[in-house]
Amino acid sequence: GVPVGIDQVPHVEITREIARRFNYLYGDVFPEPEAILTKTSKILGLDRRKMSKSYNNAIYLSDTPDEITQKISQMITDPQRMRRSDPGNPDICNVFEFHKIYSPQVTWEEIDPQCRNAEIGCVQCKQIMAANLIDAMKPLQERRAHFKAKPERVREIIAFGSEKARAVAKETMAQVRAAIRIKD
Repeated sequence: GVPVGIDQVPHVEITREIARRFNYLYGDVFPEPEAILTKTSKILGLDRRKMSKSYNNAIYLSDTPDEITQKISQMITDPQRMRRSDPGNPDICNVFEFHKIYSPQVTWEEIDPQCRNAEIGCVQCKQIMAANLIDAMKPLQERRAHFKAKPERVREIIAFGSEKARAVAKETMAQVRAAIRIKD
């Protein structure tokens, strides 16, 4: 995926503009929001379209290793590379984007020239990436299974978080009312 600039994240820009305008009119009440982006802020789905449940082109935390391997094997790679002997272009290969996230840097740095020189095929590249993705997802899947087995604990966590958010919102609203001079 192409890194997304903060100004390309519409909800962040709108929220920032509202905070700026309010603060300009009534004094500093709201902090200016900033987007938190990773190196790879957007990855495409298995078919190179937006990753979406409705497109059925996503990998889920609930997927088994076999399901992940199967999905990865069907991923679209470099559309210009028709044969194993054709040089590939990792810059336009969706599998390579996943490598940059889930494979060690040394792995994808080796794969890049191998792909460009037709020294590695797409099937082998996908197998390497699938193994690394499965390894990376294992702790997340274990944590998911842990919480799935304890729905009451999940409800407690949600209730605790809701109460904390309610307290912060109450304090913020008191600051807003004071700033615009509205009494309770």
